[in-house]
Amino acid sequence: MKVVDSGTSLKASEMLTTGKAQLAVVRGDTGDLSDARSVLLLTHGVVLILAAHGSNADSLGDLRKTTIGVIGGDVNRPIVAALKQVYQFDRADVRFLDVAIADGAATLLSGQAQALLVVAPLTEKYLTKIRQLFRQAAKGSVPKLIEIESAGAVANVAQYYESYDIPKGTLLGAPPVPSDDLTSLRVSYFLVAQKSVDADIVTDLTQSLIGVRRDLLSDYPILAQAGAPSTDADALIPIHPGAATYYNGNQQSFLDKYDDKLYYGSLLLGTLISIIIAAWRFAGSGAAPASMLQPLYDLGNEIRNAKSERELEETEKKIDDLLKAEFARRDGGDDVDNTDLAALTLASHRLHYLMGHRRTLLSQTTVARK
Repeated sequence: MKVVDSGTSLKASEMLTTGKAQLAVVRGDTGDLSDARSVLLLTHGVVLILAAHGSNADSLGDLRKTTIGVIGGDVNRPIVAALKQVYQFDRADVRFLDVAIADGAATLLSGQAQALLVVAPLTEKYLTKIRQLFRQAAKGSVPKLIEIESAGAVANVAQYYESYDIPKGTLLGAPPVPSDDLTSLRVSYFLVAQKSVDADIVTDLTQSLIGVRRDLLSDYPILAQAGAPSTDADALIPIHPGAATYYNGNQQSFLDKYDDKLYYGSLLLGTLISIIIAAWRFAGSGAAPASMLQPLYDLGNEIRNAKSERELEETEKKIDDLLKAEFARRDGGDDVDNTDLAALTLASHRLHYLMGHRRTLLSQTTVARK
């Protein structure tokens, strides 16, 4: 697996769409995700609109003649579009200005923007960065969070968002910011795969990711929010069949997947061996030296009818003795043609498979009795 840092969720989704990547970490509202299938729900990004402490606005609907700086402009354009559709900001003379994160503090200090819109997971790492940014811009004053009181309406307009209540004291504890639970929006981040990626590969990948998640929590606390994506038919990003197999507990063992194919393959192999033996006998008109093929082939019935591991060990010894005798005959100078050697190889491979298959069945029977 090769990991490429695309820089943003938008570029990651573009790489997935153009076939430059088979897996990507994307935000649910970015790019063309029609060919994407979810593997893991990683975390949620929460929409935070921050203004100076002295702002008269408590909710987004109170804003008038205001410029809101948007951190990460390109990736957050879908949010801005959804907010504009619900709040009719053109009438209130509210404008949005794309701002790089490094320029956030300067934009507020210069008066180019009176508030900032940020989308980030509510983990300490990201909250610390937001606090530092605002302290630089507001000279140590306490920021104010603006409520998105019509979050439900926005979620109805753009279904990749959902209404979310930011808990009291999330941004600061003393004094608490927000001072009470505050309504906002959140959007999900997913690990997705192209829908063409093999289901078995995705099943194994999903199992591995879930298995190591707890081990990585100390280094990557954001994984505490990771879990299964929605399996609903109308989910924002449909789940990949391979991931659904893991989450539904429908994984199959190797024998479950291929038992029938291996069984019928062994029958076909047995038939092929019989044909080779018949052709060899016909070609030699019965004058060729005695072959070990028929005794080896007959041992297949002993293996299938074995009732214990001890019986299998006895049969295995017979196979070893026959093979040793056959190879000794060859080393001794007896004529052994290529057809005979090919048949011998096929027979030995078939018996090895039957031996392993019978051992598995006997083991399963023993466990069931216990």
